[in-house]
Amino acid sequence: MWTYLKLLQYPINIKSTDARAAKIIMSQYGGPDGELGASLRYLSQRFVMPSKPVVGLLTDIGTEELGHMEMICAIVRQLTRNLTPEQVKEQGFADYFVDHTVGIWPSSASGVPFSSGGFQSKGDVITDLSENMAAEQKARTTYDNILRLVDNPEVREPIKFLREREIVHYQRFGEALRKTAEDMGSKNFYAFNPAYDRNRRQGSKA
Repeated sequence: MWTYLKLLQYPINIKSTDARAAKIIMSQYGGPDGELGASLRYLSQRFVMPSKPVVGLLTDIGTEELGHMEMICAIVRQLTRNLTPEQVKEQGFADYFVDHTVGIWPSSASGVPFSSGGFQSKGDVITDLSENMAAEQKARTTYDNILRLVDNPEVREPIKFLREREIVHYQRFGEALRKTAEDMGSKNFYAFNPAYDRNRRQGSKA
C-alpha cells in the first residue's frame, strides 16, 4: 500500500515549449534505461530477496522511481502543452504527434515503444543487484546526454536532480551487494569467488 503525496519531488515550472527537448527527455520515461522500467524492475525483484533490508531498499527505490517517472511526464507535458502546428513540424515532433498528439506515451527518444524485455527480474540476489547497479549508471549516462543537448535552465535543474538520484541509488545498491556478500560468506558468494561454482560442479560429479 502506498500513500500518494500530490507533490513532485522537485518543482517543475517550464514556461516555453520545446518539442525537440521533449522528444529526447521522453526516453527517460519509456526508454531502455528510463524510470518506468526502473520502477517495475525494483518493485518486481523485491519479492524474492533473501533479507528484509534488501526488500525494503528495493521497495523504497522502486517507489521513488515512480515519482521520477511522474517528474519526466510533467517535464514532457510542460514542454509540449502549447505547441502550434508549425512548431510540431519545425521541431521534429510530427512523427510522435501523428500517433499521440501531445499525450504522454512511453517510448525511447528514437520512438521504440516501452517493453519489459529491457530489464530482468532474475530471482538471484547477486544477478539482480548487479543489474540494478548497471541500470542506475546507464540512466545516469542518459541524463548526462540530455544535459549535453538541453540549454533551458528550467529543464536542466530538475534533470540534474534526477541525475543525482541515480548516483545515490547506485551507491545504495552497491552497499546492499556488499552486505549480501557478507551474509552469504565468501565460499558461497560466487560473484567474488569464481572457485565456488567450479567446486560445486566437481562435488556434484563425485
